[in-house]
Amino acid sequence: MRLKNKVAIITGAAGNIGLATARLFAQQEARLVLVDAKREMLESACTEFDPATTLLVAADVTSPEDTQRTAHEAIGRFGGVDIFFANAGVEGMVQPTNEYPEDVYDKVMDVNVRGVFLGIKYIAPQLRDGGSVIITSSIMGLAGAPRNIAYTASKHAVVGLMRSAAGDLAARRIRVNTVHPGMVDSEMLRRLIDRHPDPEQRHADLIARIKLGRFVTPTEIGQTVLFLASDESCMTTGQTFLIDGGYLE
Repeated sequence: MRLKNKVAIITGAAGNIGLATARLFAQQEARLVLVDAKREMLESACTEFDPATTLLVAADVTSPEDTQRTAHEAIGRFGGVDIFFANAGVEGMVQPTNEYPEDVYDKVMDVNVRGVFLGIKYIAPQLRDGGSVIITSSIMGLAGAPRNIAYTASKHAVVGLMRSAAGDLAARRIRVNTVHPGMVDSEMLRRLIDRHPDPEQRHADLIARIKLGRFVTPTEIGQTVLFLASDESCMTTGQTFLIDGGYLE
């Protein structure tokens, strides 16, 4: 088993990508620390996991205290941590820049950037030597898009965090990489499509742009995360992994 007895912290665990990744990790016999902001949502989403090998933690990734508590609870339950999947994120709004609400911008940057920074600051140092940090960015972390300034800025920012942390943690052989999902068949994408003036046309336009002809599934993102979490990626750090079916040129 690729993750047998390894301990993995996954934030945003109740969401599509987090949950799909947790399932893959469980199949590979990892011990799971599943983190999300609301305990009720976390417990509802994660009923399938074995309580003997799973710890559920309700925590706000933007809180230093909650982030440190997550690491301490993981170590207290399982004796250490090997993998940190910084996956929690929010999409914000689709608005022209001059109309974008400042409070929404601040919220997106708080969760998507500060949340990752705090995880790197407080969780990554607790990883065993040879561990792995994986951060969820986006195709918007490698390109730009109109009417999407906060999300685009935040997902570019975490690439910078990744590249800096990859250097900081290299002496302990802890590798740090980002994954960049394209159009993922998820609640987030459906919300964005539904906000468009013509949702059906927007859906068709997105599919037409994807060379492989369909949206990416959360499990397909999780498969790349699994590779980066496993020892198979032991010489891979400071890299961006695009999973978009050929959406970006």
